[in-house]
Amino acid sequence: MAEGSARGAYKTFRAIPTRWMDNDIYGHMNNVVHYSLFDTAVNGWLIEQSVLDLNSGDQIGLVVETGCRYFREIAFPDVVHAGLRVAKLGTSSVRYEVGLFRNDEPTAAAEGFFVHVYVDRETRRPKPLNNRLRTTLETIAP
Repeated sequence: MAEGSARGAYKTFRAIPTRWMDNDIYGHMNNVVHYSLFDTAVNGWLIEQSVLDLNSGDQIGLVVETGCRYFREIAFPDVVHAGLRVAKLGTSSVRYEVGLFRNDEPTAAAEGFFVHVYVDRETRRPKPLNNRLRTTLETIAP
């Protein structure tokens, strides 16, 4: 089986506790939860950086592509440490990559990505990343 990336491959981390309901009938975290953790990690980081205003920002990111590779199981009561990085920064799009690390393990239990296309909140048409957002994203880009 393939191995996930090491923690050093990621620029910043967010700790996210698992919940009892995250486990499925097989006793591990259901695959759909991984995608929820990706979303929580990225958007939580954007909010902390003050570049995402959920209620009144004029620019929002819509997910247009996503994927995940699984290496090891995660289960409640594990704490997931989500590593974040920006792999590609376009004019109006960003490819985020997220590594999910179980507790203190040195390699990712799962790794995924998603692409946000930033659009005008009202028209839903692509809009170039504003300068503050771009500058913030560059801090976790290669």
